[in-house]
Amino acid sequence: MKKVAIIGAGPTGIYTFHSLVKKNIPLAVSVYEQAREAGIGMPYSLEENSRMMLANIASIEIPPIFTPYIDWLRKQSDSHLARFGVKRDSLHVRQFLPRILLGEYFRDQFLQLVAQAKQRGFTVAVHESCRVTDLEVTQEAVRLWAQGEPVAEHFDLAVIATGHVWPDESESTRTFFPSPWSGLMEARIPSCKVGIMGTSLSGIDAAMAVVMQHGEFARTDDEQLKFTRDKGSEALAIQLMSRSGILPEADFYCPLPYQPLCVVTAQAVEKEIAAGSGGLLDRIFRLMVEEIERADPAWSEHVSLGSLNADSFAHAWFADRRKNDPFRWAHANLMEVERNKRDRRTVPWRYAILRLHEAVQEIVPHLDGEDSKRFKTGIARVFIDNYAAIPPESIRRLLALREAGVIDVLPLGSDYKMDVKESQTVITAGGESRTFDVFIDARGQKPLKTRDLPFATLRQQLEACGDEIPDVGDDYTLLSPECARGRIAFGALPYLMHDQPFVQGITVCAEIGAAIAKGMAEPPSRTRRRLRWSEL
Repeated sequence: MKKVAIIGAGPTGIYTFHSLVKKNIPLAVSVYEQAREAGIGMPYSLEENSRMMLANIASIEIPPIFTPYIDWLRKQSDSHLARFGVKRDSLHVRQFLPRILLGEYFRDQFLQLVAQAKQRGFTVAVHESCRVTDLEVTQEAVRLWAQGEPVAEHFDLAVIATGHVWPDESESTRTFFPSPWSGLMEARIPSCKVGIMGTSLSGIDAAMAVVMQHGEFARTDDEQLKFTRDKGSEALAIQLMSRSGILPEADFYCPLPYQPLCVVTAQAVEKEIAAGSGGLLDRIFRLMVEEIERADPAWSEHVSLGSLNADSFAHAWFADRRKNDPFRWAHANLMEVERNKRDRRTVPWRYAILRLHEAVQEIVPHLDGEDSKRFKTGIARVFIDNYAAIPPESIRRLLALREAGVIDVLPLGSDYKMDVKESQTVITAGGESRTFDVFIDARGQKPLKTRDLPFATLRQQLEACGDEIPDVGDDYTLLSPECARGRIAFGALPYLMHDQPFVQGITVCAEIGAAIAKGMAEPPSRTRRRLRWSEL
């Protein structure tokens, strides 16, 4: 019986385990989770989130394990749902719900998975509150050291599914938090000037963690959302900031699963890649233009799409938002999105861009250095803005905070300076300085490299091969050193972001898990899954 270690029991670890069980070939599986409970994952844990924080994925998009998320929700008691502000009669498959509730679903499915695996002849060991401290790959096995265990255990395959990596809480102070997940949930934030770097959902969630200590949201008689400060919290002032000062838009209605593209097909992309790196970005952009023009001729004419190129497209995309007050734009966008969802109307150009990001991502590792830079500053920004649309309720909360005079948005431009002092943080931009009593860096996950690996021996083995970034095959197992092929599977998203800049979300976790399980039944992959996104 082959022995498999799964390091990390969040979504990637769960879907990997699930895919292995579906193969119905009994294994000895050991799951290692450093948190108190396995099967939840940091993004959905009670310790790292408040009930206000919403998951940016709905039931219709979540690959089911045993029970679809919506069916699991309908089996919960009214009182339990009420703890999260959820009413049974309002449940639907496109609804965005609290992250903690999604974490409970994954925990329930994980426990069922463990039980089913044992019924099918698997040997299963779940190690909770147990951090893996080191890994070493040899010709015969993978050696794994776990916290509190002086002797290494040997495995045929180790799956690294450690998920997001945030600065340790020890790096936080009472006035500076290097991420929203570095002690912010437990901290008492006074009524003061609070700066938040980042205007995405992470930044908005950080703001929610602060404001819930100083007031409450409530529905008015006409169903509007209102925020009321607590007495003594009059000095609370939050400033969200980013280079552009642009707020994300609300999630929009569209058909799921995605309808196939007409022009930018897998075959068309492969053909352009085969034609060579020179001019690849511009050739793909012309195909994108054709795809969008077919989908939405009116919008294409409105933005003069035919006159744009891979560099100017992003400027045109954000032009209208830059001209308008961010909160007025957010209100108008929210009204449009809610109307379209009610009428089940899809905005063709938005939907085309949403489907294009996954297809176009295939060219990224094949771009030359100059086009890689152009892609990052141009088309990639459009894709990220489009697929990172946030729950409409998050927009409502922002607008309620704005109406209450609690929150504002600051565009910094490209040339700004952040000076973290002992008791304050100073941001200087455009010749003006602003001082914050509390500062939260909410810019999200950064791509990680080999040097960031927490497993010292494996890190040294990869660095000895000259691998600045872990190099994986189609089954996500390492390609080097030679002895690692088929033995170490890399499913940790931050290490994959270099070659797959849009890799994110639960659906990707399920795809990675399926690929790893498939690879278990085949010879070790010798084909690179990605080459390299040059000059990052």
